[in-house]
Amino acid sequence: MASESGAHFAFTDRWGGVSAAPYEELNLGGAVGDDREAVLRNRELAAQALGLDASRVVWMNQVHGPDVTVVDGPWPTEADIPCVDALVTTRRGLALAVLTADCTPVLLADPVAGVVAAAHAGRPGMVAGVVPAAVRAMVERGAEPARIIARTGPAVCGRCYEVPAEMRAEVAAVEPAAYAETSWGTPAVDVTAGVHAQLERLGVRDRERSPVCTLESHDHFSYRRDKATGRLAGYVWLD
Repeated sequence: MASESGAHFAFTDRWGGVSAAPYEELNLGGAVGDDREAVLRNRELAAQALGLDASRVVWMNQVHGPDVTVVDGPWPTEADIPCVDALVTTRRGLALAVLTADCTPVLLADPVAGVVAAAHAGRPGMVAGVVPAAVRAMVERGAEPARIIARTGPAVCGRCYEVPAEMRAEVAAVEPAAYAETSWGTPAVDVTAGVHAQLERLGVRDRERSPVCTLESHDHFSYRRDKATGRLAGYVWLD
């Protein structure tokens, strides 16, 4: 967990939870086949470790799209959770969460304006512009790109994310910075590089990228590596 100017950013690994294989241990995703009670307990454990109240963490049903929802409190019921890939809030103390297992988790904060966002940027979402959409929603609520702090968490790296050549060309036509090659010389996509290029163009300068590749790290969940697996989470909130 990192804290900067009253903004807090945190990314989980897979350890310290109660889920059984193949979701061991700290699976925070509720739609991957894990026992529901185990997931809820894991969310409580993660929140406690971060000094958060689990009931004040806002989740989303992620669908690899560009849509953003602005929230001012937890969802009343699970049925109220929207199908979106980014959340924005101006409510201090309310934590926004994003689930991943190879996709890029993007956490954004402007502590001066008092606005934060969490976005899920897989390859389709990055191409669709979910991160620029989240930044626009923040700006509409008083944020300034030059003040926004951006942190991206563990994700599959461009050296490992092999794709067909046609797919790489399609992605690069939208975001050239995502063009990549695997360590074994085949076409690849670097989603995190694409996200950072988008943020750079928007004027977001304070950016950091996790060095962790989820596919390479057995301390992290990776869908591409394991298929049946858990989900990591990224959290962002303001004091």
